Amino acid sequence: MDTLERLEAHSVHILREAYREFKSLVMLWSIGKDSTVLLWLTRKAFFGHVPFPLMHIDTGFKIPEMIAYRDRIAREWGLDLIVGQNTAALEAKQTFPDGALTRVECCKALKSEALKHTLSGEWPRRRLNPATGEFEWEATREAFSGVIVGARADEEGSRSKERYFSARDRQSEWDVGDQPPELWKQYKTDFAPGTHVRIHPLLDWTELNIWEYIERESIPIIPLYFDRGGGTRYRSLGCLPCTGCVKSPACNVADIVEELRTGRFANVAERSGRAQDQEDGGGLETLRRGGYM
Repeated sequence: MDTLERLEAHSVHILREAYREFKSLVMLWSIGKDSTVLLWLTRKAFFGHVPFPLMHIDTGFKIPEMIAYRDRIAREWGLDLIVGQNTAALEAKQTFPDGALTRVECCKALKSEALKHTLSGEWPRRRLNPATGEFEWEATREAFSGVIVGARADEEGSRSKERYFSARDRQSEWDVGDQPPELWKQYKTDFAPGTHVRIHPLLDWTELNIWEYIERESIPIIPLYFDRGGGTRYRSLGCLPCTGCVKSPACNVADIVEELRTGRFANVAERSGRAQDQEDGGGLETLRRGGYM
């Protein structure tokens, strides 16, 4: 069994543990490479089926190709997809692109708050109707207490402090110092009522592992990750006003794998193009303590 096979087997184990232990379960899908690999692993873990809903938080400022890719894959794969949004902030123009908030404040409003209230069912949300292929407003909205996330420990500093099963309180806030030990593949899953649990099946994967797995499995990935003629590409995807490209001629998965293997980006943070990371002096930990993905 090679490295990718071991990582795959462990992630499948975590996914099945989560499905067994948490009845109100949902998986976040950001449309990026990591959460798409997580979606692929979920389909493997459950024999081609995803037995719980997916959730995407749409800030209203995502790169348009991301939304087109999301809708196409959701329809082709028959996904149960829920979309949440902070419509009040968008309608009031209380955002960074509108000049009303800093980037960090905007992330808190459009991502953290939207996620928290979409998970709880407090805010309106749309759900893909598999029969029509269209999104419809949900009449009744269940609350989700178990949330599967495609975070990796090597992606940025605060994520390295996570556990496979990481607890948040009723307000989705994270006490970094109060983390259960996870030794010898023994995981704490019996949390107090009202606890909001994040599940991280990709925690041990690296950026290189992700791209090697995409190459091995031929996973369909959004083309924004590839150079399309200008000598630049996205290495990490987010909102259009806050996400920059990196200089790279990589035009396919094999090229990206080669770049990572040769260490071209060894001293360049994966999220270096995400402007909110630089604005948050805590390296995203400030946002993530309050419920950020």
